[in-house]
Amino acid sequence: MSEAVADKAAGAVAERFTELYGAEPHGVWAAPGRVNLIGEHTDYNDGFVMPFALPHQAVAAVSRRADGVLRLHSEDVEGGVSELRLDDLSPESDKNWTAYPAGVVWALREAGHAVTGADIHLSSTVPSGAGLSSSAALEVVVALALNDLFALGLRGWQLARLCQRAENVYVGAPVGIMDQTASACCEAGHALFLDTRDLSQRQIPFDLAAEGMRLLVVDTQVKHSHSEGEYGKRRAGCEEGAALLGVNALRDVPYAELDAALARLGDEEEVRRLVRHIVTENERVERVVSLLESGETRAIGPVLAEGHASLRDDFRISCPELDLVVDTALASGALGARMTGGGFGGSAIVLAEEPDVDALTKTIQEAFATAGFTAPRIFEAVPSAGARRLR
Repeated sequence: MSEAVADKAAGAVAERFTELYGAEPHGVWAAPGRVNLIGEHTDYNDGFVMPFALPHQAVAAVSRRADGVLRLHSEDVEGGVSELRLDDLSPESDKNWTAYPAGVVWALREAGHAVTGADIHLSSTVPSGAGLSSSAALEVVVALALNDLFALGLRGWQLARLCQRAENVYVGAPVGIMDQTASACCEAGHALFLDTRDLSQRQIPFDLAAEGMRLLVVDTQVKHSHSEGEYGKRRAGCEEGAALLGVNALRDVPYAELDAALARLGDEEEVRRLVRHIVTENERVERVVSLLESGETRAIGPVLAEGHASLRDDFRISCPELDLVVDTALASGALGARMTGGGFGGSAIVLAEEPDVDALTKTIQEAFATAGFTAPRIFEAVPSAGARRLR
């Protein structure tokens, strides 16, 4: 999002806040969605991930309150202002969109931070259900606003931890730490190499346009929900694999010892597949980091395709629409492609030479029409800035 576009968005959200609440907001903040370049489902296994922030953002106008009341409104959801009392907030009591911002307030207060209430108006351009972390963007923008307004002094990674707790405990979705950290900590023109065990970070330059390439996001329009059972089943299976192998997390299984580890799992075929994906995916993240740092950006394409095959065959979280994107893109000359996000729908990414983008876009659209699928939404993913105050 350019500064001019960001300023316009901030103005529109601030104006609507004033209409809703009768006074100007104390400030306006933004937090982006994200695309994960490589490293899928490794985050809750203490592994490596490599997301970057999108220009699509959740924008929040916020004011402090001192009376223990939280008022919430979203431009993107039908209905009026929701009013909640802070003392009544309790985990899994809210099954609406308001659970995400309310969960952040709950998590901050549970951690001992003196948040006494707020008026919040939200508007987001992050596609919902597309695997691009629309929920994390909502959480992080609210957390950053409250951090500033109540002078809590928390850093980006600390806000991410609290947002993860809000989604795990208050919302009831067993997500890892990647999405919130990406939204809070990414930098423009970079991908974030994140070790989810200790939250150490390294910003890896990732300027595809300068090298004549583009990265497309193909939103299949197939919706998914992290809080539904299949995601939780995969997580539980990974934890079972770690327990059977006697390690704290699958991160601790060395890639060089994978075959021996799989042999120890015997006939536990489902667990074997999950373990194989996590261990090989961590190795793929490290390979992509090495290639990007050595200037071999085009060489990451086959690694992305390997990652998709692993998610499709071992983790079993792809779907026909995602497979069609990847297969069509690779057959039509893309450098690489894979599904991204939690799976069971959502989006795929396609790495392509700049001159091939229009033809690839058309070919993917035609493939969806031929298959009788809903037309996908296709846009360029430009590594963008993380959460920040706009005014």
